[in-house]
This record gives sequence, C-alpha cells and structure tokens, in this order.
Amino acid sequence: VPPDWPEGSQRALSVAGAALAIAGCVFAVWAGRSMGRSLTPFPKPVEAGGLVTHGPFEIVRHPIYTGGLGLFVGYSLFTSVPALVLTGALAILWAGKVRVEERHLAAVYEGYPAYQERVRRRFVPFVY
Repeated sequence: VPPDWPEGSQRALSVAGAALAIAGCVFAVWAGRSMGRSLTPFPKPVEAGGLVTHGPFEIVRHPIYTGGLGLFVGYSLFTSVPALVLTGALAILWAGKVRVEERHLAAVYEGYPAYQERVRRRFVPFVY
C-alpha cells in the first residue's frame, strides 16, 4: 500500500523489519508456551490456569502483546508507512485491552499487585 518507504532506506528497513518480525514471533511463542493452560485470547483469566510470572513474564507483564507488536512493526518496516500507522492503532487497542485484563488478573490473583510492582512495564522494558 503506498506510500512506500523512501527508496534509499528500503533495503535497511526490510532487513531490520524481517529481524524484528522473527524476534517478535519467537518472543510471542515463548510467552504462549510459558503460559501453558493459562493461555486465553480473552481478558478474563481461565479457571484452570494460574498466575504466570516466569520466563518472558519476568521481563514484561504482557509478552505475547510485545511479541505481536514486534511482528507487526517488523512487517510494517518491511512494507509501508500505512502499515506502521495501523500497527500504532493496534498498539493503542491492545493497551486498552491490557488495562481491562489487569483488572481481572488483580481480582482473581491476590499476588498480581506484587507482580505489577516487581515487573513494572506492560509491553516494552524501560518504556511502557
């Protein structure tokens, strides 16, 4: 989808985008496997699951979203500016979903507030 990235930067952005997309996929899969039975696409935790705080959850509180954003930002760098704008919109949507999800997690798991204090960032270490 036009507009494309400036012609002189396309190769570098493609390489960086591919690397970021692959890293995002790997991070999301690692997070999903770490969650095991606790994995759900819905904001409310599953009854059979438990609070997961190991693996990538020691880095950020929502690593599947981190991996997904890495994938989509990488893809956007590989393709076009409008794709990056749409990825920004997706990030805003997921940030809202995470707020709802965290309310549910705090209500179900009494240790969640302590986990939030220990792991301060939702998506990106040192940023958000």
